[in-house]
Amino acid sequence: MTNVTQILTLGCSDDLYAVPVDRVQEILDPCPVSRLPHAPAHLLGVIDVRGDDVVLADLRIILGLPVCADTAATRIVVLWLNREGRRAVIAVKADRVIEVTHLDDNTLTKVPEAGLFAWEERLVSGIGRCKGKFVTMIDLDSMFQAVSAATSSKTVRSHSKDEEAA
Repeated sequence: MTNVTQILTLGCSDDLYAVPVDRVQEILDPCPVSRLPHAPAHLLGVIDVRGDDVVLADLRIILGLPVCADTAATRIVVLWLNREGRRAVIAVKADRVIEVTHLDDNTLTKVPEAGLFAWEERLVSGIGRCKGKFVTMIDLDSMFQAVSAATSSKTVRSHSKDEEAA
């Protein structure tokens, strides 16, 4: 069990996710995105956040959910990560931002018996309950390391197939 202070709850599809509120810089309405050529699907591009260039990722894609059109509730959450000992600022697009709140008992638990299912749990720091509903706490630092590793391995496999075909 892990003690958790305040969280920001986010919705993607019908699921409830959370990030530590102390990692949130700000919440924005959708804004223009400058696309990047040959970017992986989860990397939407770059946005302007108060004069700074910030990369924008699609939380739905990272979480393995299908892509959907933005709605009036869609928000961009600007967050900071610990990236190799330095602070990195990124943004994620979520279907909706719900509220700043606490977990019912201020604790997170590991996903029970996750190892039995060969499930990649690096994206999740634990499960808690908020107002009686399950909430999945996203491990921001590990999530982007896992996404980077998965993208790199796909690129390596793609290059290997290209070389074999040549």
